[in-house]
Amino acid sequence: MDTQRTTPPKRRRGWRIVGWSALGLVGLLVLGVVGLMVFKPWAPRFVTTDPGPGGTRVTEAGVLGNYYPAAGSADAPAVLVLGGSEGGIDAWVDEQARALAGAGYHALALSYFGGPGQDHALHRVPLETFDAALDWLRGRPGVDGSRLAVLGTSKGGEAALLVGTRHPELNAVVANVPSTVAWQGLNLVEPWTMGSLGSSWTAGGVDVPFLRFPAAPPQGDLIHTHQAALDTLDQHGDARIDVGRIAGALLLVCGEADTMWPSCPMSRDVQARATGAATVELLAYPDAGHAASGVPAPVGEPLYGPLDALGGTPETNAAAREQSWSRTLTFLRDAFGS
Repeated sequence: MDTQRTTPPKRRRGWRIVGWSALGLVGLLVLGVVGLMVFKPWAPRFVTTDPGPGGTRVTEAGVLGNYYPAAGSADAPAVLVLGGSEGGIDAWVDEQARALAGAGYHALALSYFGGPGQDHALHRVPLETFDAALDWLRGRPGVDGSRLAVLGTSKGGEAALLVGTRHPELNAVVANVPSTVAWQGLNLVEPWTMGSLGSSWTAGGVDVPFLRFPAAPPQGDLIHTHQAALDTLDQHGDARIDVGRIAGALLLVCGEADTMWPSCPMSRDVQARATGAATVELLAYPDAGHAASGVPAPVGEPLYGPLDALGGTPETNAAAREQSWSRTLTFLRDAFGS
């Protein structure tokens, strides 16, 4: 007599339903993970702004940028314009280049990462990228190759100082809300790789000495993470940018209320060490933040509202930009002797 027990048909169907449901949930989870990895909703969306009126897109000799010749001027100076960790060519970076062209300077807004065909990480960017951009500018019709400057903001200010150390022939370096050190690289598209990244920059294929972010970053505004790293600077002195090699005029702009990083304390450190510069000027705005510099943004313009994103208020940042941009144009005119 067969005594083997069998599962009733209804119960077997119930388990099959549970099994298929579990597989379905696993499948949905896998699809969700794949979707997140493909679309990366946390990642920044890099923008490479099309050139505005009078500008042209440059894609040659290792240079990607928007070029604006000086309005109605031959043998005019040229300015290399660098944005920050937003990558590509943001609208406000392009606007700076256009405003400089309107002021009588040839201007190139450069994309050094995040643009078409470029790495999405601000990691091991060759400083030769900026060398190539300066060489390209020197070769433009109407550019006085003996009168060149670099203007950079945030990570672009860090880069501008590094460029100045490599090019003592530059008439001027403008470093807006800059860093006094070279930092570890950034990869906001794949943030899980951050701990293994090297320097933001290389020279001759070798990492520029850099300051690493803390393994356990403090909570709150990013300034706390940067400050925690800067607190260890005595142990990593080689990360300091050798600003004593800058020979041209140097302008530093910062906001005391900056919540991105301590741009004013770092600017003062640069000011104290830039002993070889022709002149050093620091514009520090007590109530402004990371948006203390750049082309003025009047009330009602799209750029006005976000001015307080990294410290200060729209009003205080707008006032700082109004004053610092005017001073930047005067500073460049004096440095170029024109």
